[in-house]
Amino acid sequence: MANNNQHFGPSSTFISLFLMLLLHIHYVRSDLKLYYYSESCPRAEEIIKEQVTMLYHKHGNTAVSWIRNLFHDCMVKSCDASILLDTTKEQKSEKTSQRNFGMRNFKYIETIKQALENECPNTVSCADIVVLSARDGIVMLGGPHIEMKTGRMDSKDSYLAEVENFIPNHNDSMSLVLSRFNSVGVDTQGTVALLGAHTVGRVHCVNIVHRLYPTVDPTLDPKFAKYLKTRCPSPQPDPKAIEYARFDHVTPMVWDNLYYKNIMSNKGLLIVDRQLVSDQSTYPFVEKFAANNSYFNDQFAKALIILSENNPLTGDQGEIRKVCRDVNK
Repeated sequence: MANNNQHFGPSSTFISLFLMLLLHIHYVRSDLKLYYYSESCPRAEEIIKEQVTMLYHKHGNTAVSWIRNLFHDCMVKSCDASILLDTTKEQKSEKTSQRNFGMRNFKYIETIKQALENECPNTVSCADIVVLSARDGIVMLGGPHIEMKTGRMDSKDSYLAEVENFIPNHNDSMSLVLSRFNSVGVDTQGTVALLGAHTVGRVHCVNIVHRLYPTVDPTLDPKFAKYLKTRCPSPQPDPKAIEYARFDHVTPMVWDNLYYKNIMSNKGLLIVDRQLVSDQSTYPFVEKFAANNSYFNDQFAKALIILSENNPLTGDQGEIRKVCRDVNK
């Protein structure tokens, strides 16, 4: 006969604590929501869109910068705008990492931030600016509009020492690249979709010449390799010089699925681009995205939402910076 006065042992206590932890995690994540600023700063998303549009018409490459900001910020521990912090006496900036080589236009994030501060002081986080500017940048380039949740707080710390543990290198094996994205909840199809952001932007010759000199990588299309040599004529390019090639030299600033068609034709710039085609786990998705632009956009949007919601700081875990490059005094 069952004893109705059972003693709850260690296993029951563990289960109870585990359930409480799950509820806590759900609570933290649920702090992000659509239109978080609808009451505290009703025009916040409109202001960011206005600024992104204005900056795009002045400096078209800013739209690409915003997309890269999201990737390089959200992959490292959290979407918390730590990528935006400058070096100080206390800590060194993530911007100095080789993984973040070539990133630029950070000063224009401050332009967006100032417009928000003029309307709603101490309200909109730099972390949310990173996410929403990327969303609006994709639209400016002809990509899909993606509904993004907001409510992130800004980190008080820079994580330079962690960058290389989270952001894959363009020469890493595909298995490592997939594992890095999987660690933030993005599956194989999502990873292939996110790498489709290579449909816009450019690569510095520093990251290309090892495929051109002293001999051309045999997996490169010969005519394309010849073209790349006109863009990168020296085997030892100056990292500070403006020497680069476009990911997609046909529609370099248009959001489309031509990237996938290019890499299927051996016209990818980076080793990771080539590996998407040569790896059996990723190639089927390359084929799907190359055949259907709408499907690519749908899968990219799903994966970007997952990445943008990676371990956000909420509540008292962070702060709302007054300027994005510095923690509050």
